[in-house]
Amino acid sequence: MIRIVPLKFQQAGRQYDFNAQELELKSGDKVIVETDRGRAMATVVVPPREIDDSRAPDGLKSILRLATEEDMALAETNSAREKDAHKYCLERISSRQLEMKLVRAEYAFDGSKIIFYFTADGRIDFRELVKDLAHHFHTRIEMRQIGVRDEAKLVGGLGICGRELCCASFLTQFNPVSVKMAKEQGLALNPTKISGQCGRLLCCLGYEFETYCELKKGMPKCGKKVSWQNRECEVTSVDILRQQISLRDQEGSCCCVTLQELKSGQAEKPREQEQPAGETHTSRLNKRRPEPRKKPAREQKAASDKSAESPPPAEQSKGPQPQKTTEEQGQKKRRRRGRRRPRGGRKPSPSKQGE
Repeated sequence: MIRIVPLKFQQAGRQYDFNAQELELKSGDKVIVETDRGRAMATVVVPPREIDDSRAPDGLKSILRLATEEDMALAETNSAREKDAHKYCLERISSRQLEMKLVRAEYAFDGSKIIFYFTADGRIDFRELVKDLAHHFHTRIEMRQIGVRDEAKLVGGLGICGRELCCASFLTQFNPVSVKMAKEQGLALNPTKISGQCGRLLCCLGYEFETYCELKKGMPKCGKKVSWQNRECEVTSVDILRQQISLRDQEGSCCCVTLQELKSGQAEKPREQEQPAGETHTSRLNKRRPEPRKKPAREQKAASDKSAESPPPAEQSKGPQPQKTTEEQGQKKRRRRGRRRPRGGRKPSPSKQGE
């Protein structure tokens, strides 16, 4: 039996199997390993597992040791030196007028060489640039050309969904993505909507492609003629996730049916919603107004006694009034019954004027 442990050198890098030997490792531990490019620091993905010697991969390498505080300090020093190397390389690229975009500078763990990652449209003659860098840093220089997807993986960022880029967070390898995946999911073929920061199609288009292909089996395409309740109808739209189909007959009436209803040829009966016992539905029409609160018997008796003792306010305010004479009453009646006449009087008609 041999103990195998998967390691990764970057946050979203590929996983490589190493021999754990007798080391007690757990997820997240930092270890020092020997690779083809020299010593490097890696991170444990999951705890070791035991497999048969026959199933072990060829050329399996062993872990040297757990990372110490000195190793961690050396890694921090290298990351600080990478910023200076990146800045100096940008200056030399601009002075040499090379058509290349520098992405990142990476120091080896032991400082034996510096790797410069860049992107370019074609082949670049960077021999003079390498001489300038080697003369300045006094170490080995390696120039590595990468693609736009690898650039997004190294730089990182946020996608249109608001989350961290998939390639920079958990994707270990790039799977091929085609426009057919967007068509199957009914997405608008707008380049700005279905493209990522790298300018290529979104990697997330392939996450649900197999599900859409499975659900689409047996569903008619748009424009196909189908029979529904002894009528010939045309399929206008299809909702794959809900398994619903919109139909339109020759008269122009539209309806929406499910795939199961279309196969059976009959509409399913709507289920009646059962209300729990002891509860009634209240609405604005049958909702009653709250009844006024009844006063206690003592308060009612005290209010009745108070009203009996005190006269009504109208009678108190009136008081004794002098009686009016008969002449004043007659004048008041005549004023009310009389009609109001115009001051100028009514004009005579033209026939009377002629007379």
